[in-house]
Amino acid sequence: MVLFSAMVRPRIKLWRAVGYGLAAFREYNTFDFLCIRNVVKGYTAFKARNDFKAGLNVALLAFPQGMAYAVIAGLPIYYGLFGSAVAAIVGPMISGSRFIVLGPTNATAVLLFGAFLNLGITAEEKVAMMPLLVAMVGIFLIVGAFLKVAHLVQYISRTVVTGYITAAAFYIILNQIPNVIGVDFDMPAGTTFFGVIKLTLLNLSDTHYPSLFLGLITLAAYCILNRRYRALPNVAITLVFISVAAWLLNSALGWAHLLEHPLVGGPVQPLDAVDASSWMLTLPPLNHEWISRLAGVALTIAFLVVLEGTSIGKSLAARSGERLDTNKEMLGMGAANIGCGLLSGMPASGSLTRSQLNWSSGAETAFSSVICGLLCAVGALVFGPLVRFIPEPALGVLVIVIGISLINRHTIRVVVKTTRSDAVVFGTTFLAALLVRLDFGIILGAATSILLFLRKAATPELVEYVFTEEGHLAQLEDRERPDPEVSIVHVEGDLFFGAAELFRDQMRRVVEDPNLKIVILKMRHAHHLDATSVLALEELIRYMREHDRYLLVSEVRKIAVRIFRNSGLIDVIGRENIFPDVTSNPVYSTAKALKRAREIIGHQKAKVSIYVDPAKDSK
Repeated sequence: MVLFSAMVRPRIKLWRAVGYGLAAFREYNTFDFLCIRNVVKGYTAFKARNDFKAGLNVALLAFPQGMAYAVIAGLPIYYGLFGSAVAAIVGPMISGSRFIVLGPTNATAVLLFGAFLNLGITAEEKVAMMPLLVAMVGIFLIVGAFLKVAHLVQYISRTVVTGYITAAAFYIILNQIPNVIGVDFDMPAGTTFFGVIKLTLLNLSDTHYPSLFLGLITLAAYCILNRRYRALPNVAITLVFISVAAWLLNSALGWAHLLEHPLVGGPVQPLDAVDASSWMLTLPPLNHEWISRLAGVALTIAFLVVLEGTSIGKSLAARSGERLDTNKEMLGMGAANIGCGLLSGMPASGSLTRSQLNWSSGAETAFSSVICGLLCAVGALVFGPLVRFIPEPALGVLVIVIGISLINRHTIRVVVKTTRSDAVVFGTTFLAALLVRLDFGIILGAATSILLFLRKAATPELVEYVFTEEGHLAQLEDRERPDPEVSIVHVEGDLFFGAAELFRDQMRRVVEDPNLKIVILKMRHAHHLDATSVLALEELIRYMREHDRYLLVSEVRKIAVRIFRNSGLIDVIGRENIFPDVTSNPVYSTAKALKRAREIIGHQKAKVSIYVDPAKDSK
């Protein structure tokens, strides 16, 4: 019988785990054909027409953007093209959303570039590690989705992201200058922003003037098109125009080179052609050394993907009067990244420009993103060989334009001028990213933001107010109390571990007056009590009893009563000295506490004074 029990118990645990897994899958409608089946049910020709129009518009933008983001990350351009196709198809199949178009983005490309730079990864290692890295990003996202952590990203300051993106924009611009001027030089691992500036200046004398000339033409053509014809796919049009110009220029250089003029160099360097035959299923290598090396990078990218994608989706969903299921979107992002890891793509996130264009183009359902992905896939297969006609300086200039667009002057002005804490966080993130590393900048910025918040939350200040002879409420000055007093202390805000000790010390100063007999704590607005705050209250109660004083607690909410009971604090305070909150009558609890105070004092004459937090009172 014992043996049978030992055999059955593991089976019961296994089936219980399977049951939990099935329940989680049902919650995300995974068995309902990955959510896309709900879209198919009410699909009409009208919706199909609008989805195709939106998908075509987004594909014309996603194709050149994919190449640009691959260049930013220091990868072969086919990673950007394949990633744009796979992510746009797989993501909405899971989420069923029309608000987020997935694919390579500025933020993920920059973070990938910075990670490779800091780890000293060679070009060959990048290609070998990419499937594993992107798959790890997807796994982190899927696990996070089932743990429902998508809403936790709201606790990361927007100021940190602004500082990081601004610093990344400077890196993007600077690292494309060698491509624009036609100079190729080795960049050592761990090179900082100012180190890159130094290397660029040292190699400036080797400028290839035809490349610089073509880059300037690219900039002029794009600016003219973008100013006059914003609705057109100007990036794609510019690349086609400059490719023709580069072919003519290289032909001319072939003849002019015979003149041996010092300003005439060799031909302008083109991009490598995309060989679609290399697009195949690639299983990530299970290399334990690589996993430990890339785990931190993958987790950081996953965090950035959720932060970027959900903020974009929430904004567009709010404008449409709909709600966004952020955890389901996170699940879709995870599936999209695993797909990119298996099919030669780079990390995928929600693209602001593509998502905005998809929504403004009248997308009706998630099929618009699927159509965009299919068009990108066809484009990679059909037009991939023609990529070899696109000159490197032209794509470098367009990447610089994208980098400049990341520097949002309005957002920077807001975060710098709103509060001193925001300015410090922005400056810390920005300077750390430039002086040390990009990933170090976002880590230090987030830590600074949290520390400054804890400093604000953990500085309670209590001031006593009494009624004057004229009947006005005024701050109590240093004086002796002629009568035994009952002081009512309003506790507002957080009483977590960071504030509990300071609160205890301030309360001890409050009760130092020998004529103060009773303190009533009003705790309706006290939040986040923990073990530290319970221990601090215990020490305060013992101190007061040693000096013949009493502590009463009024307006205690249910959650605080449960904490008092679980910790045993309810016995330390005394059940007769705790008065639960009555929501239907807010003053009833404190009135009962005052009645209890009169019972303790007896028939002596007593005055009641009030303590409040002047910092909160002034808000």
